[in-house]
Amino acid sequence: MAVPSLLATAAFLLVLKANMIMGAPYCGSVIVASDLDLVQVALNLEFLEAEFFLIGANGEGLDTIAPNLTQGGPPPIGARKANLDDTTHRIIQEFGFEEVGHIRAISSRIGGFPRPLLNLSSQIFATIFDQAVGFPLVPQFDPYANTLNYLLASYMIPYVGLVSYVGTIPSLVTYNARSLVASLLGVEAGQDAVIRTLLYNRANETVLPYNLTVAEFTVQLSNLKNRLAGCGNKDEGLIVPLELGAENRTTSNILSADSDSLSYARNAYEIFRIIYGTGNEHLPGAFLPRGGNGKIAKGLLVKA
Repeated sequence: MAVPSLLATAAFLLVLKANMIMGAPYCGSVIVASDLDLVQVALNLEFLEAEFFLIGANGEGLDTIAPNLTQGGPPPIGARKANLDDTTHRIIQEFGFEEVGHIRAISSRIGGFPRPLLNLSSQIFATIFDQAVGFPLVPQFDPYANTLNYLLASYMIPYVGLVSYVGTIPSLVTYNARSLVASLLGVEAGQDAVIRTLLYNRANETVLPYNLTVAEFTVQLSNLKNRLAGCGNKDEGLIVPLELGAENRTTSNILSADSDSLSYARNAYEIFRIIYGTGNEHLPGAFLPRGGNGKIAKGLLVKA
């Protein structure tokens, strides 16, 4: 694949600069980036998932299970063992171990970096859920309190990785990177489908003590991710209007997809806007209070 022309690069930078000035989010592909740079965007998410799932299930994370993979990065803030039923515990534990493999595969086949500082505290999730529903939940949402809360919190995470990989694959050059990301995407999609199915089984259940059902929470959380990313509707709740259902024939939405039932894609900027919780790829916060690692993440922070 040819290196992008200087003209294309200059045009991209001009569009990005104009969008920054006008406040409009950039929704196109990342034009000037190597395979390493693109895959390392997702490595930030793999660290996030690994620590959330491992500690949620086992009470201990990478520092105990695979300390070499952290490369000396700081330990996560606030994560703790969740009060899970036996089946969910086994599922989340498996997901956590899968994420260990993902980090190892990226680091060995593409190139890794030290684990970024992660904030997985109850307060961060409480802030995100308040932001999603539009008012302060009382008491504050605690993702670790019970199985249902943990599954709702998990609804925020693997899908972001899924759409990141879908958005990344078309820009990859080498077979090594494409084959790796395709394999990662398969497992991320599976994790997301399992979480969404578990939640769909309880879609009409009221999440106590709040006056909102599981389905209503998923719609609000999806809407929040769409607002933060700023590039249209690429995330949908578990119950949708018929016009958004598969072939406009169903209101169930266990798999979020477009009108042809194809997965949505997000670029690196959208991903950081979501996981920073700020809607701004230059302004870190939420799960990555110091920002992500890797060339693209660091480059965006420099521009802040």
